[in-house]
Amino acid sequence: MPHMSNNCSNITAALVPEAPRAAASSSSPLNYDAVVILAAMVCALACVLGLNSMLQCVALCARRAVADTAGGWAARRRAADAGLKGEDVAALPVSTYVSSPPPASRAAGCAICLSEFADGERIRELPVCGHRFHVACITKWLVSHCSCPTCRRRLSAESSVVGGQRHLQVLTAV
Repeated sequence: MPHMSNNCSNITAALVPEAPRAAASSSSPLNYDAVVILAAMVCALACVLGLNSMLQCVALCARRAVADTAGGWAARRRAADAGLKGEDVAALPVSTYVSSPPPASRAAGCAICLSEFADGERIRELPVCGHRFHVACITKWLVSHCSCPTCRRRLSAESSVVGGQRHLQVLTAV
């Protein structure tokens, strides 16, 4: 008889259908493949909307920069690099050029007109940097610029009077 009970358990195991278990898993309210696909589509949509917003911002900023460059930047640059007053330019010392063996650091010519100094020509030397130019050349330059044409050190428009002579202040290099 024990053998029969063994057969009975096999029969009951065979009678239990496998189909209801499979049907229960397929009818579950959550289909994981569909959830993953839906999540991927939502992420893609969010990325596309973010990229679109970023590109619109870049385009708007570029348009503003181009519009500002056309007028605003040039006007600010001209104001920042406005020349010195005539009285400040006239306050710079004037000397007469005499040819002598020049030191290695001093050029024997005007960096504005690119011609050599000749004996007896009037030259003007800028304070602190020591660069020398023809009087007419540096006067024209300093009326429209406030810096040395060679080293770009800025001369301030404010001059100080020391010992009866006016001296321009030199600001940091640009």
